[in-house]
Amino acid sequence: NQLYSSFQARLNDFGVNISVISRFKTNKDRNIIRQNIKQNINDILIGTSAVLNDSIYFINSGLIIIDEEHRFGVKQKDFIKKQRDKIDVLSMSATPIPRSVNLAISNIYSISMLQTAPLLRRPIYTRIKYFDYEFIKESILFEVNRGGQIFFVHNNVDTIVHTTKKLKQLVSSVNIDYIHGQEASKSIETKMGDFIKGKIHVLVCTSIIESGIDVPQANCIIINNSHLFGLAQLYQMRGRVGRGGVQAYAYLLIPKKIQLSNVAYKRIKTIEEKTSLGSGYGVAFADMEIRGGGSLFGYSQSG
Repeated sequence: NQLYSSFQARLNDFGVNISVISRFKTNKDRNIIRQNIKQNINDILIGTSAVLNDSIYFINSGLIIIDEEHRFGVKQKDFIKKQRDKIDVLSMSATPIPRSVNLAISNIYSISMLQTAPLLRRPIYTRIKYFDYEFIKESILFEVNRGGQIFFVHNNVDTIVHTTKKLKQLVSSVNIDYIHGQEASKSIETKMGDFIKGKIHVLVCTSIIESGIDVPQANCIIINNSHLFGLAQLYQMRGRVGRGGVQAYAYLLIPKKIQLSNVAYKRIKTIEEKTSLGSGYGVAFADMEIRGGGSLFGYSQSG
């Protein structure tokens, strides 16, 4: 929806017809879009992976842009390329997956890098911390008191309600709600809308917020059990904050008295150290070193 709004704002004056496909759309809406595509009325189609469920969306395509490339599997990308013999594909990602990096340095893919940060953008202050309720409370109150919002990432659907209640007890003066991918579509849409409008101060969420969401007033992210996430996931989630000119903070929480595996330690140390703007390519290279380059001709995307 945010991409749709941006495209509308920038291209409305040029008479460009833009549609959007996602699971939030009704069957009636989808049928109208299909008809527009058949009649060459639609110019730009913005969609989630829902567009891969029907090849009719691709019948008039000349260019496909895959945003957040790491979210798509090899089979999905192959499906896209098979829709037409001559179709241009541009894959975009802040952190290319090891397979894509490997294909790029092998000169099978061509690669371009955007390394100039937007004006006034600052590196995100990133620290690894042991899980501590007092520290969490201080971080939330600091951010709310300066007019900001917080993402609290808790990637466990079974315990996310309990965690939300615990945080509400911890900071009762702050409006806290939760969101996860197994909720009804309407509930997700409503809660995200409230968070974007600033009605919710702390959004307890799963990795559902990993890509695409742009909330400029959200400038603190606390990632619980950060050692369980992949390197690209951590980088993407950290990228949800610091999207304006305000100093942003990212805290990677790990349980007390835990012995991290060598791989988990390398992942979170890489994120803590690589904070400069445009460091996604360096993170992707570190990811390739940790996980391997993937199968060149097969479907495995990492070692």
